[in-house]
Amino acid sequence: MFSETKHDFRIVGRGTTAEHRFEFRNIYEEDVHVAAVRSSCGCTTPTVTKDTLATHETAAIVATLNTSTFIGQKAATVTVVFDQPFYAEVQLAVSGYIRTDVTFEPSDIDFGESKPGQIQDRQITISHRGNPGWRIQDVRSHCGDLQVKLSQPRVQPGLVQYEMQVRMKESMPEGEIHERLTLVSNDTQFPTIEMAVNGRVRPTISVSPAAVSLGTAETGGTVSKRLLVRADDDFEIQEVRCVDERFSFDIPKGKKKLHFVNMKFTAGDTPDRIAQKIEIVTDLPGGKTAECVATGTIQ
Repeated sequence: MFSETKHDFRIVGRGTTAEHRFEFRNIYEEDVHVAAVRSSCGCTTPTVTKDTLATHETAAIVATLNTSTFIGQKAATVTVVFDQPFYAEVQLAVSGYIRTDVTFEPSDIDFGESKPGQIQDRQITISHRGNPGWRIQDVRSHCGDLQVKLSQPRVQPGLVQYEMQVRMKESMPEGEIHERLTLVSNDTQFPTIEMAVNGRVRPTISVSPAAVSLGTAETGGTVSKRLLVRADDDFEIQEVRCVDERFSFDIPKGKKKLHFVNMKFTAGDTPDRIAQKIEIVTDLPGGKTAECVATGTIQ
């Protein structure tokens, strides 16, 4: 269910935001329920974004390193307890080193929610206390949709400060943003330090629910559901695609920002398990589409 079970925050500044999302997916037909999450160390606080998942739904265990109250090398084991559809435990390993001499103001780069193609800028003050010869030599990122500008250092007795501008470019793809910047300094003992970059570019078009549960249908019976499709601009639904001919759709006419699509599933005479992708095609620029998944059982 988990795509990864280990994360190293590497080196972070005191008081900075250090969060990691352990994504997991319900691969079962039955609902999955998270009964509890606990940490072996107070240096890490775990939370769950959603504790009950229908089949194919996703959620995350968010592990937060408590950089304001702990310093130095820290490690924790986060235990995730499931009690449905059966009892199980998963251990997630978290580690990191919290420095006291480097701080960020604000504590992270949060772009909030943006429209697709929107440019956002954030300003960060980086402070190093202790060594007046400390310098940032480079800022690295694995994300090509971020652009960084660093000022010349301001040096005072016992303090070195930089102003850093981080730009989210218009090319940032839709969806959640969970990136990080790596600052490379001339500190030979601790040459790098990490900083979190978060935000969300909301989809041009979305469909709700993203996971449609048909439940259990009797052979020969029908199940009806309604899909909500929305966008920022007026649009028309041109087509609803599904390779399973047991699905049929009533497509609304006209251009609006919000449409309701009535979906009907007609069960055959044979017991079966259903898991089908439904694609909604619109007239938005670029032929934008939205997708959801319908699951259920025929008995």
